Amino acid sequence: MKTDSRIYVAGHSGLAGSAITRRLRTAGYHNLVTRTHAELDLTEQGAVRAFFASEQPEYVFLAAGKVGGILPNSTYPADFIYQNLMIQTNVIDAAYRSRVKRLLFLGSSCIYPKLAPQPIKEEYLLSGALEPTNEAYAIAKIAGVKMCAAYCRQHRAEFASVMPTNLYGPGDNYDLESSHVLPALIRKMHEAKVRGQDEVVVWGSGMPRREFLYSDDMADACVFVISELPWSQSGEVFNVGAGEDMTIMELARLIARVVGFEGRLTFDTSKPDGTPRKLLDVSRLRIAGWQAQTPLERGVRATYAAFLERHDPRPATVRSEVETQYALAHS
Repeated sequence: MKTDSRIYVAGHSGLAGSAITRRLRTAGYHNLVTRTHAELDLTEQGAVRAFFASEQPEYVFLAAGKVGGILPNSTYPADFIYQNLMIQTNVIDAAYRSRVKRLLFLGSSCIYPKLAPQPIKEEYLLSGALEPTNEAYAIAKIAGVKMCAAYCRQHRAEFASVMPTNLYGPGDNYDLESSHVLPALIRKMHEAKVRGQDEVVVWGSGMPRREFLYSDDMADACVFVISELPWSQSGEVFNVGAGEDMTIMELARLIARVVGFEGRLTFDTSKPDGTPRKLLDVSRLRIAGWQAQTPLERGVRATYAAFLERHDPRPATVRSEVETQYALAHS
Protein backbone atom coordinates (compact mmCIF):
# COMPACT_ATOMS: atom_id res chain seq x y z
CA MET A 1 0.00 0.00 0.00
CA LYS A 2 1.67 3.20 -1.18
CA THR A 3 1.13 6.66 0.26
CA ASP A 4 -0.74 7.71 -2.89
CA SER A 5 -2.90 4.55 -3.01
CA ARG A 6 -6.62 5.27 -3.21
CA ILE A 7 -7.99 4.13 0.17
CA TYR A 8 -11.64 4.04 1.21
CA VAL A 9 -12.40 4.11 4.93
CA ALA A 10 -16.03 3.06 5.35
CA GLY A 11 -17.34 4.47 8.61
CA HIS A 12 -14.66 7.16 8.89
CA SER A 13 -16.62 9.24 11.40
CA GLY A 14 -17.05 6.44 13.97
CA LEU A 15 -14.67 5.52 16.77
CA ALA A 16 -12.80 2.87 14.78
CA GLY A 17 -12.98 4.55 11.38
CA SER A 18 -11.84 7.96 12.65
CA ALA A 19 -8.85 6.36 14.36
CA ILE A 20 -7.91 4.52 11.14
CA THR A 21 -8.24 7.77 9.18
CA ARG A 22 -5.97 9.58 11.67
CA ARG A 23 -3.41 6.79 11.52
CA LEU A 24 -3.33 6.78 7.72
CA ARG A 25 -2.92 10.55 7.50
CA THR A 26 -0.19 10.53 10.14
CA ALA A 27 1.66 7.90 8.10
CA GLY A 28 1.47 10.08 4.97
CA TYR A 29 -1.39 8.41 3.10
CA HIS A 30 -3.04 11.32 1.33
CA ASN A 31 -5.45 9.84 -1.20
CA LEU A 32 -8.26 8.89 1.19
CA VAL A 33 -11.88 8.50 0.14
CA THR A 34 -14.63 9.04 2.71
CA ARG A 35 -18.39 9.52 2.69
CA THR A 36 -20.80 10.46 5.44
CA HIS A 37 -24.02 8.49 5.88
CA ALA A 38 -25.91 11.43 4.35
CA GLU A 39 -23.70 11.22 1.27
CA LEU A 40 -23.78 7.43 0.92
CA ASP A 41 -26.20 5.01 2.57
CA LEU A 42 -24.25 1.75 2.72
CA THR A 43 -27.44 -0.28 3.17
CA GLU A 44 -28.45 0.66 -0.41
CA GLN A 45 -26.85 -1.79 -2.84
CA GLY A 46 -27.25 0.36 -5.95
CA ALA A 47 -25.68 3.39 -4.31
CA VAL A 48 -22.74 1.36 -3.01
CA ARG A 49 -22.06 -0.22 -6.38
CA ALA A 50 -22.22 3.17 -8.10
CA PHE A 51 -19.83 4.64 -5.54
CA PHE A 52 -17.25 1.87 -6.06
CA ALA A 53 -17.58 2.07 -9.85
CA SER A 54 -17.01 5.83 -9.74
CA GLU A 55 -14.29 6.10 -7.06
CA GLN A 56 -12.36 2.87 -7.78
CA PRO A 57 -10.62 2.51 -4.40
CA GLU A 58 -7.62 0.20 -4.28
CA TYR A 59 -7.84 -0.60 -0.57
CA VAL A 60 -10.84 -0.71 1.77
CA PHE A 61 -11.16 -0.56 5.54
CA LEU A 62 -14.69 -1.71 6.36
CA ALA A 63 -15.29 -0.08 9.75
CA ALA A 64 -18.90 0.98 9.15
CA GLY A 65 -21.71 -0.61 11.10
CA LYS A 66 -24.28 -0.26 13.84
CA VAL A 67 -22.69 -0.71 17.27
CA GLY A 68 -23.77 -0.37 20.89
CA GLY A 69 -23.70 -1.82 24.38
CA ILE A 70 -25.87 -4.42 26.12
CA LEU A 71 -29.01 -2.25 26.32
CA PRO A 72 -29.37 -1.33 22.62
CA ASN A 73 -28.27 -4.80 21.50
CA SER A 74 -30.95 -6.37 23.66
CA THR A 75 -33.63 -3.83 22.70
CA TYR A 76 -33.08 -3.54 18.94
CA PRO A 77 -31.70 -6.89 17.71
CA ALA A 78 -33.50 -6.61 14.35
CA ASP A 79 -31.82 -3.26 13.65
CA PHE A 80 -28.41 -4.65 14.56
CA ILE A 81 -28.61 -7.74 12.39
CA TYR A 82 -30.28 -6.05 9.41
CA GLN A 83 -28.13 -2.93 9.17
CA ASN A 84 -24.83 -4.72 9.70
CA LEU A 85 -25.67 -7.50 7.25
CA MET A 86 -26.70 -4.99 4.59
CA ILE A 87 -23.68 -2.73 5.03
CA GLN A 88 -21.04 -5.44 4.93
CA THR A 89 -22.74 -7.45 2.18
CA ASN A 90 -22.95 -4.42 -0.11
CA VAL A 91 -19.40 -3.20 0.55
CA ILE A 92 -17.69 -6.61 0.32
CA ASP A 93 -19.45 -7.51 -2.92
CA ALA A 94 -18.86 -4.09 -4.49
CA ALA A 95 -15.19 -4.27 -3.52
CA TYR A 96 -14.88 -7.59 -5.33
CA ARG A 97 -16.71 -6.26 -8.40
CA SER A 98 -14.45 -3.21 -8.62
CA ARG A 99 -11.34 -5.36 -8.09
CA VAL A 100 -9.92 -3.72 -4.98
CA LYS A 101 -6.48 -5.00 -4.08
CA ARG A 102 -7.25 -5.63 -0.42
CA LEU A 103 -10.21 -5.27 1.94
CA LEU A 104 -9.98 -5.42 5.73
CA PHE A 105 -13.23 -6.19 7.53
CA LEU A 106 -13.57 -5.06 11.16
CA GLY A 107 -15.50 -7.55 13.22
CA SER A 108 -15.71 -7.77 17.00
CA SER A 109 -14.56 -10.04 19.80
CA CYS A 110 -18.24 -10.71 20.59
CA ILE A 111 -18.34 -13.15 17.66
CA TYR A 112 -16.73 -15.80 19.86
CA PRO A 113 -18.71 -18.23 22.04
CA LYS A 114 -19.89 -16.95 25.41
CA LEU A 115 -17.97 -19.64 27.27
CA ALA A 116 -14.94 -19.91 25.00
CA PRO A 117 -11.66 -20.99 26.63
CA GLN A 118 -9.52 -18.03 27.67
CA PRO A 119 -7.62 -16.39 26.11
CA ILE A 120 -9.72 -16.73 22.96
CA LYS A 121 -7.96 -17.99 19.84
CA GLU A 122 -9.17 -17.23 16.33
CA GLU A 123 -10.01 -20.90 15.74
CA TYR A 124 -12.61 -20.89 18.54
CA LEU A 125 -15.08 -19.16 16.22
CA LEU A 126 -18.36 -21.15 15.93
CA SER A 127 -17.27 -23.65 18.57
CA GLY A 128 -20.09 -22.84 20.99
CA ALA A 129 -23.18 -20.78 21.81
CA LEU A 130 -23.07 -16.98 21.64
CA GLU A 131 -23.85 -14.46 24.38
CA PRO A 132 -27.65 -13.91 24.07
CA THR A 133 -27.55 -10.16 24.76
CA ASN A 134 -25.62 -9.41 21.55
CA GLU A 135 -26.37 -12.50 19.48
CA ALA A 136 -27.90 -10.59 16.53
CA TYR A 137 -24.87 -8.33 16.19
CA ALA A 138 -22.47 -11.25 16.57
CA ILE A 139 -24.24 -13.30 13.90
CA ALA A 140 -24.03 -10.39 11.47
CA LYS A 141 -20.30 -10.01 12.11
CA ILE A 142 -19.72 -13.75 11.76
CA ALA A 143 -21.48 -13.57 8.39
CA GLY A 144 -19.06 -10.82 7.36
CA VAL A 145 -16.04 -12.92 8.33
CA LYS A 146 -17.39 -15.91 6.41
CA MET A 147 -18.35 -13.78 3.41
CA CYS A 148 -14.78 -12.50 3.16
CA ALA A 149 -13.51 -16.09 3.34
CA ALA A 150 -15.99 -17.24 0.68
CA TYR A 151 -14.94 -14.50 -1.75
CA CYS A 152 -11.32 -15.44 -1.16
CA ARG A 153 -11.97 -19.10 -1.96
CA GLN A 154 -14.27 -18.61 -4.94
CA HIS A 155 -12.94 -15.40 -6.48
CA ARG A 156 -9.31 -15.33 -5.24
CA ALA A 157 -9.99 -12.00 -3.54
CA GLU A 158 -7.60 -10.65 -0.90
CA PHE A 159 -10.04 -10.02 1.93
CA ALA A 160 -9.22 -10.50 5.62
CA SER A 161 -10.81 -9.72 8.97
CA VAL A 162 -9.64 -8.30 12.26
CA MET A 163 -11.45 -8.93 15.55
CA PRO A 164 -10.82 -5.98 17.87
CA THR A 165 -11.57 -6.29 21.55
CA ASN A 166 -13.58 -3.59 23.38
CA LEU A 167 -12.48 -0.25 21.92
CA TYR A 168 -12.37 3.16 23.56
CA GLY A 169 -10.82 6.52 22.75
CA PRO A 170 -11.43 10.07 21.51
CA GLY A 171 -14.68 10.42 19.57
CA ASP A 172 -16.45 7.63 21.47
CA ASN A 173 -20.21 7.48 21.99
CA TYR A 174 -21.23 8.74 25.43
CA ASP A 175 -25.01 8.32 25.10
CA LEU A 176 -26.04 6.37 28.20
CA GLU A 177 -28.75 4.57 26.23
CA SER A 178 -26.44 3.18 23.55
CA SER A 179 -22.81 3.42 24.65
CA HIS A 180 -20.39 0.73 25.79
CA VAL A 181 -19.30 0.37 29.41
CA LEU A 182 -16.12 2.47 29.44
CA PRO A 183 -17.49 5.68 27.87
CA ALA A 184 -20.72 5.26 29.86
CA LEU A 185 -18.75 5.16 33.10
CA ILE A 186 -16.72 8.23 32.10
CA ARG A 187 -19.88 10.21 31.52
CA LYS A 188 -21.66 8.94 34.63
CA MET A 189 -18.74 9.74 36.92
CA HIS A 190 -18.03 13.10 35.33
CA GLU A 191 -21.65 14.20 35.71
CA ALA A 192 -21.79 12.90 39.29
CA LYS A 193 -18.63 14.85 40.11
CA VAL A 194 -19.93 18.08 38.55
CA ARG A 195 -23.30 17.76 40.33
CA GLY A 196 -21.75 16.88 43.66
CA GLN A 197 -23.44 13.47 43.82
CA ASP A 198 -22.03 10.85 46.18
CA GLU A 199 -22.98 7.69 44.25
CA VAL A 200 -22.62 6.19 40.79
CA VAL A 201 -24.56 3.05 39.89
CA VAL A 202 -22.76 0.53 37.67
CA TRP A 203 -24.66 -2.15 35.75
CA GLY A 204 -24.13 -5.76 36.83
CA SER A 205 -22.05 -7.37 39.55
CA GLY A 206 -18.74 -5.84 38.50
CA MET A 207 -17.19 -9.32 38.29
CA PRO A 208 -17.07 -9.93 34.49
CA ARG A 209 -13.61 -9.45 33.06
CA ARG A 210 -13.03 -7.35 29.95
CA GLU A 211 -10.10 -6.35 27.77
CA PHE A 212 -9.91 -2.76 26.51
CA LEU A 213 -7.95 -1.42 23.55
CA TYR A 214 -7.23 2.23 22.78
CA SER A 215 -8.65 3.12 19.36
CA ASP A 216 -5.36 4.49 18.02
CA ASP A 217 -3.66 1.16 18.82
CA MET A 218 -6.43 -0.67 16.96
CA ALA A 219 -5.92 1.63 13.96
CA ASP A 220 -2.19 0.99 14.00
CA ALA A 221 -2.88 -2.76 13.97
CA CYS A 222 -5.27 -2.42 11.02
CA VAL A 223 -2.76 -0.47 8.93
CA PHE A 224 -0.07 -3.00 9.86
CA VAL A 225 -2.26 -5.95 8.81
CA ILE A 226 -3.36 -4.49 5.48
CA SER A 227 0.00 -3.01 4.44
CA GLU A 228 2.68 -5.24 6.00
CA LEU A 229 1.44 -8.82 6.34
CA PRO A 230 1.23 -11.50 3.66
CA TRP A 231 -2.28 -12.97 3.42
CA SER A 232 -3.30 -16.40 2.27
CA GLN A 233 -6.43 -16.38 0.13
CA SER A 234 -8.52 -18.03 2.80
CA GLY A 235 -10.10 -15.03 4.52
CA GLU A 236 -7.69 -14.84 7.42
CA VAL A 237 -8.77 -13.63 10.85
CA PHE A 238 -6.53 -11.69 13.23
CA ASN A 239 -7.38 -10.93 16.86
CA VAL A 240 -6.50 -7.37 17.91
CA GLY A 241 -6.25 -6.65 21.62
CA ALA A 242 -4.12 -5.47 24.50
CA GLY A 243 -3.46 -8.98 25.80
CA GLU A 244 -4.67 -8.31 29.36
CA ASP A 245 -8.01 -7.79 31.06
CA MET A 246 -9.60 -6.57 34.31
CA THR A 247 -12.93 -6.77 36.10
CA ILE A 248 -15.59 -4.14 35.49
CA MET A 249 -15.21 -3.23 39.17
CA GLU A 250 -11.50 -2.55 38.65
CA LEU A 251 -12.30 -0.51 35.55
CA ALA A 252 -14.89 1.57 37.44
CA ARG A 253 -12.36 2.34 40.18
CA LEU A 254 -9.73 3.34 37.61
CA ILE A 255 -12.16 5.70 35.86
CA ALA A 256 -13.26 7.19 39.18
CA ARG A 257 -9.60 7.94 39.95
CA VAL A 258 -9.01 9.54 36.54
CA VAL A 259 -12.21 11.61 36.62
CA GLY A 260 -11.75 12.58 40.25
CA PHE A 261 -15.05 11.14 41.46
CA GLU A 262 -14.71 10.39 45.17
CA GLY A 263 -18.17 8.97 45.93
CA ARG A 264 -19.19 5.35 46.28
CA LEU A 265 -19.72 2.85 43.49
CA THR A 266 -22.87 0.73 43.69
CA PHE A 267 -23.26 -2.37 41.51
CA ASP A 268 -26.79 -3.13 40.32
CA THR A 269 -26.95 -6.92 40.16
CA SER A 270 -30.45 -6.81 38.65
CA LYS A 271 -28.81 -5.77 35.39
CA PRO A 272 -27.13 -8.33 33.08
CA ASP A 273 -23.42 -9.06 33.25
CA GLY A 274 -23.05 -10.42 29.74
CA THR A 275 -20.16 -12.77 28.93
CA PRO A 276 -18.19 -13.73 32.09
CA ARG A 277 -14.80 -13.13 30.49
CA LYS A 278 -13.57 -12.01 27.10
CA LEU A 279 -9.80 -11.94 26.65
CA LEU A 280 -8.31 -12.38 23.20
CA ASP A 281 -5.26 -14.43 22.35
CA VAL A 282 -3.23 -11.89 20.36
CA SER A 283 -0.17 -14.08 19.76
CA ARG A 284 -0.61 -14.11 15.95
CA LEU A 285 -0.02 -10.38 15.65
CA ARG A 286 2.67 -10.33 18.34
CA ILE A 287 4.63 -12.98 16.49
CA ALA A 288 4.16 -10.96 13.28
CA GLY A 289 5.63 -7.88 14.97
CA TRP A 290 2.73 -5.81 16.34
CA GLN A 291 1.49 -5.18 19.86
CA ALA A 292 -0.54 -2.48 21.62
CA GLN A 293 1.42 0.47 23.01
CA THR A 294 -1.06 2.41 25.18
CA PRO A 295 -1.47 1.40 28.86
CA LEU A 296 -5.11 1.51 29.95
CA GLU A 297 -4.83 4.34 32.46
CA ARG A 298 -2.97 6.55 30.01
CA GLY A 299 -5.58 5.83 27.36
CA VAL A 300 -8.45 6.55 29.76
CA ARG A 301 -6.85 9.87 30.74
CA ALA A 302 -6.52 10.84 27.09
CA THR A 303 -10.10 9.78 26.43
CA TYR A 304 -11.44 11.75 29.38
CA ALA A 305 -9.56 14.85 28.27
CA ALA A 306 -11.07 14.51 24.80
CA PHE A 307 -14.50 14.05 26.41
CA LEU A 308 -14.07 17.28 28.39
CA GLU A 309 -13.00 19.19 25.32
CA ARG A 310 -16.13 18.11 23.48
CA HIS A 311 -18.79 17.82 26.18
CA ASP A 312 -17.85 19.98 29.17
CA PRO A 313 -19.21 23.57 28.94
CA ARG A 314 -17.06 24.83 31.81
CA PRO A 315 -14.27 27.36 31.12
CA ALA A 316 -11.06 26.03 29.64
CA THR A 317 -9.11 26.93 32.80
CA VAL A 318 -11.18 24.41 34.75
CA ARG A 319 -10.23 21.69 32.30
CA SER A 320 -6.55 22.60 31.99
CA GLU A 321 -5.18 19.90 34.28
CA VAL A 322 -6.85 17.02 32.42
CA GLU A 323 -6.03 18.55 29.04
CA THR A 324 -2.39 18.68 30.10
CA GLN A 325 -2.62 14.97 30.89
CA TYR A 326 -4.05 14.43 27.40
CA ALA A 327 -1.11 16.26 25.84
CA LEU A 328 1.36 14.24 27.89
CA ALA A 329 -0.34 11.00 26.89
CA HIS A 330 0.15 11.87 23.21
CA SER A 331 3.69 13.25 23.48
